[in-house]
Amino acid sequence: MTTSPAAPQKREDPIRPTDDGARALAKTLLRSARSGSLATLGRDGHPSASLVSLATDSDGTPLILVSALSSHTGNLEADPRCSLLLAPGGKGDPLAHARITLKLQARKVAREGEEGARVRRRFLARQPKAALYADFGDFSFFALSVAGASLNGGFGRAYDLTAGDLLSDAAAASAVAAMEEGAVEHMNADHADAIRAYATGLLKAEDGEWELTGLDPDGADLARGDRVLRLPFPAPVTDAAGLRRMLVELAAQARASG
Repeated sequence: MTTSPAAPQKREDPIRPTDDGARALAKTLLRSARSGSLATLGRDGHPSASLVSLATDSDGTPLILVSALSSHTGNLEADPRCSLLLAPGGKGDPLAHARITLKLQARKVAREGEEGARVRRRFLARQPKAALYADFGDFSFFALSVAGASLNGGFGRAYDLTAGDLLSDAAAASAVAAMEEGAVEHMNADHADAIRAYATGLLKAEDGEWELTGLDPDGADLARGDRVLRLPFPAPVTDAAGLRRMLVELAAQARASG
């Protein structure tokens, strides 16, 4: 008697439906990163990976500062397609920790004008030591426009994300960017206690002289020396008034929790 071969089992799709938790994790990985592995296409067509320092624009677009002497700069000028791996890691198996790979298109940012000034300010707020060489003639800022992303939140937690899942609303980002510099200076000068409460009360970080380094529609960036923290807002803000209310409400929550 002959038997029929068993029917092949249907392979389960490893990609989960994108939900708010995945979006929040992806935004945190992007907004918190200080460095990443940038993959470019060499002139021979072979992929090449380099370590780059990183910041984000007001809407979350990744920003890099690179030298004309670096091979990846020439690669980006010849072919702007690239990808960026952000993998902060942690204790134990590195594959058990969340990481994200971004599909990107590089664009050189002109030094002159409003965009150039904003990009320089936000990059140096995240990477203050880069002030030593940021204005050298052979260094340039690039904005890396997001085309999509692959998020791995740990074993069995894979997601495909769009640019809309990662980036802040453009109008909200523009509104917050217009008042960010003054708001950051004001908070650091007059509300250091609130910033300290954000770090210790809400983010459970060690006590110390924390500073506010950046604001955007989805959260605030804090730093103490080389240590950086991301304070995500419970809901996006869309204008200056909403940002002020959010900072006041979070300060009250932070002090209550401390």
